[in-house]
Amino acid sequence: MASGTLYTYPDNFRAYKALIAAQYSGAQIKVAEDFVFGETNKTETFLKKFPLGKVPAFETSDGKYLTESNAIAYYVSNEQLRGKTDIEKASIFQWCGFADSEILPPSCAWIFPLLGIMPYNKQTIEAAKEDVKRALTTLNSHLLTRTYVVGERITLADICLAMTLLHLYQYVLEPNLRKPYQNVNRWFQTVINQPESVAVIGAFKLAEKAIEFNPKKYAEMQGKTSKKEKKEKESKKEPKEPKESKEAKENEDLDPVEAALAAEPKTTNPFDTLPKGSFDLDDFKRFYSNEDESKSIPYFWQKFDPEHYSIWLSEYKYNNELTKVFMSCNLITGMYQRLDKMRKASFASTCLFGTDNDSTISGIWVWRGQELAFTLCPDWQVDYESYSWTKLDPTDEKTKELVHQYFSWIGTDKEGREFNQGKIFK
Repeated sequence: MASGTLYTYPDNFRAYKALIAAQYSGAQIKVAEDFVFGETNKTETFLKKFPLGKVPAFETSDGKYLTESNAIAYYVSNEQLRGKTDIEKASIFQWCGFADSEILPPSCAWIFPLLGIMPYNKQTIEAAKEDVKRALTTLNSHLLTRTYVVGERITLADICLAMTLLHLYQYVLEPNLRKPYQNVNRWFQTVINQPESVAVIGAFKLAEKAIEFNPKKYAEMQGKTSKKEKKEKESKKEPKEPKESKEAKENEDLDPVEAALAAEPKTTNPFDTLPKGSFDLDDFKRFYSNEDESKSIPYFWQKFDPEHYSIWLSEYKYNNELTKVFMSCNLITGMYQRLDKMRKASFASTCLFGTDNDSTISGIWVWRGQELAFTLCPDWQVDYESYSWTKLDPTDEKTKELVHQYFSWIGTDKEGREFNQGKIFK
C-alpha cells in the first residue's frame, strides 16, 4: 500500500486528486503541516528533492519523489482507479489529458480575471467561455449513456475531471449556464458527493450566481506590484531591492491556478484551538475503512485518548415523524454535509433501526475535546438540537458495547427494532 508525505498549500484542487484517490485505495498520505508555500519550497532541502519547487509534491515512505498531480494520484490509487485493462488505462489517461488541455486553460482564462488575478479582457473571456462550452458539450455527449467516464465504477478519470471542473461549478456555472449539460451535472454531483470526495473537499455548493469582475478587487490584487515598480523607478540611487510582504513574494511565484487559491480567504477550524492529544484520528479512519470490525474496534480502544477526545451517544428526538427509510437516511446525509468542517477532528457512525413508518435514528460520535462540539461554531448548530446528546464514559463497559454495536452496524435499538442501515462520518 502506498504511503508518504504530500506537500501542498491549503485548498489546492490539484492535491485533491491524490487525497481523494487515497480515500479510495487506503493509501496513507500525510499532508506536511509545516509546509509554507513560498518559503518551504524555496529551501535547499526541498529543491534537492523537487528541483522545480512546484506543488503538489510527494515523497514516498521509502524516499522516492514525485511531482505532477496526475502522477501522484496514480501512484496512490488502486487497480480500480487506475484501470484493469489496457484500454481502460489508456482511456483514463485520455480523459485526464482532456481535463488538463481542454478544460483547465479556458477555465483559468474565464475565472481568474473575475477573481482579480488577471487583467480583464472581454474578448479573452468570451473566447474562454466558448472553449469551456465545447469541452462540456463533448463530455456531456460522452456521459449520455454512462454513469462514469470510464467503465462502471469511479476511476481516476472521474476524479481528475471533477477536480478540474471544481472552480467552474463553484464560481461561474450558475443554473442557466449549466442547464445544457445535464449529463455532466449529474455525473459531477455523483462524484463530488461520494464519501471519499466529501472527506477531502467537504460539502460542495454549486454556484447560484456567477461572480462578476470587480475593478476594486483587481486594483487591490495588483496594488503591491504597482507600488513595487514605482519604488524601483524612484530609488535608482538605492541598489537594495524594496522590501515586500510575505504575501506579495508568494504571489509572484504562483501560477494562475495557485494565485487564485492563494487569494481566497483562509478559513479556520474551531477544533484547531483544542489540544490534539495522542489519538491520530486520520489513522483510525483509514484502519476502520480497510479492516474488519474485529480488528478496527480493538484498534480504536488501543489508540483512543480519553483526555483529549470524548464519546457521545446521539438520539433523534422526533422518531415518531419518520416515514420512509430513504427519507430518514437523507436526514443523516444532510446533517453530515452541513457538519463538513467537523470531519477534521471527529468520527461518527449513525444507524437507522426499523422499517418504513417505524424507525429510529441514533449514533455514536467521537470528537476532539470534552464539551459538546456544536457550540464551537454557529455553522454546526443547524441540526444538533434535533438530537439528544449523552456523553459516555470511555471506561464503562456499556460504552464499549455501544461502540461495538454502532461501529459494527449490528443489534437493535432500545425498543428492539432491528438494524436497517448506517452511515459513517469520517
